[in-house]
Amino acid sequence: MVHVLVLFAAFLLGGPALAENYPSHPARLLVGFPPGGATDLVARIVQPRLSQALGREVIVDNRPGANGVVAAELTAKSPPDGYTVHLATLASLVISPAISSVPYDPARDFTPLGRAVELQNIFLAHPSLPVRSLRELVAYARAHPGVLNYATSGTGSTGHLSAELLTRLAGIDWVHVPYKGGGPALTDFLSGQVQVFVAVISTAVPYVKQGKVNALAVTGSHRTEALAAIPTAAESGFSGYESTNWYAFVAPAGLPAAIAARWEREIRVVLSDLSIRRQLAERGIDAAPSSAAELAAHLQSETRKWAPLAQSLGLQAN
Repeated sequence: MVHVLVLFAAFLLGGPALAENYPSHPARLLVGFPPGGATDLVARIVQPRLSQALGREVIVDNRPGANGVVAAELTAKSPPDGYTVHLATLASLVISPAISSVPYDPARDFTPLGRAVELQNIFLAHPSLPVRSLRELVAYARAHPGVLNYATSGTGSTGHLSAELLTRLAGIDWVHVPYKGGGPALTDFLSGQVQVFVAVISTAVPYVKQGKVNALAVTGSHRTEALAAIPTAAESGFSGYESTNWYAFVAPAGLPAAIAARWEREIRVVLSDLSIRRQLAERGIDAAPSSAAELAAHLQSETRKWAPLAQSLGLQAN
């Protein structure tokens, strides 16, 4: 009986004791996509400053698969000790759960820590394709039904959603080619194996500036500073079109409050740093730090907004 009471007391004191000694060793930042994509880029921009702020190294751990679902599942099933944090996406927290059965509940299986960034997608055409605007792309697709193909970072990704919104508005018939991340999709797109890439804007910026690809339109409500000459889809003649993306930091459910508060505070400090904001802006990404409570509310509102749309578009997971 005494032994049981000792164990129970240790359990009750485990949270405070853990928080008091935290962190005692490196933490991992799970990324649900391969190196070379936008999520990985954001993680690697903030990683050095997060490591400095926490006083222990934060290691970027790429776990690609199922449009971010693999990394999200790993996060949900990890110990809630503050040593596993996930840079999640709109796709893994909202879109994938709306269109398929995922092994976690976004509302119950994570501790929200704060939003990270907001960013747009962009329609890119390979130079071999005779189009220089979104209008010309739509005209080409209409003239060649079922022939034109487009790449995205995965089924149910925001790139996929962006493309399907255009499909609905423009009434075109083209072929989706999903990849396991923006990096692999970019490689095949640059080599001409796919004709169009609906990319996260940060992936595209250097190649657009180098003239290696043709940028047709961005998907948000406004032009981005990094590519100010590129119009929005709405400006290109598709009124009402808007599709944006965001990333956020989450941890396993049950994270001790003191550790959650520490991550929330450090994330906001890092994303408020002018050098970090500048690095992100150069790739078309807006730093968008928030409180944990604001992220929780945002997740609810985004689910109400995007889940019915993803279902109505008939999106299906791989």
